[in-house]
Amino acid sequence: MGVTGCGKTTVGRLLAQHLSLPFIEGDQFHPKENIEKMRSGTPLTDEDRFPWLKALAGELKRQEQQKGAVLACSALKEHYREMLQQGLREPITWIYLEGSEETLRERIKTRQGHFMPEGLLRSQLETLEIPAYAYTFSIEKPPERIAAKIADIIG
Repeated sequence: MGVTGCGKTTVGRLLAQHLSLPFIEGDQFHPKENIEKMRSGTPLTDEDRFPWLKALAGELKRQEQQKGAVLACSALKEHYREMLQQGLREPITWIYLEGSEETLRERIKTRQGHFMPEGLLRSQLETLEIPAYAYTFSIEKPPERIAAKIADIIG
């Protein structure tokens, strides 16, 4: 979990490989309207996010019936994390990818093919409620090292 540009997808894919679990890209569950809203530079509201979070929660339930999964999702607020946890038998292990605003901006500027513009970073940082219970990793480390360390901790 974390704001845009923190490396959720990159670290998540690597972690899923380490743990031999499916990877769920949270962005793929956004309705088209949400994608267009963000692409235009308009922050999402809670009302925009709730159907997306419900869809993700449903996917997590399906995956829990198998072996589980690794999910890349911003999960910015505690209420969002509670929605994702609802109905699951096992607690979600939360990983927070933390970085400075400067580093995040640089990453966003250099990535290609993503709908989220740099201008929305500030609104995500203002919305973010950092969970004290999450394992926190600095994004200054290489993604491979982060994923391997997470796998050691939770694997």
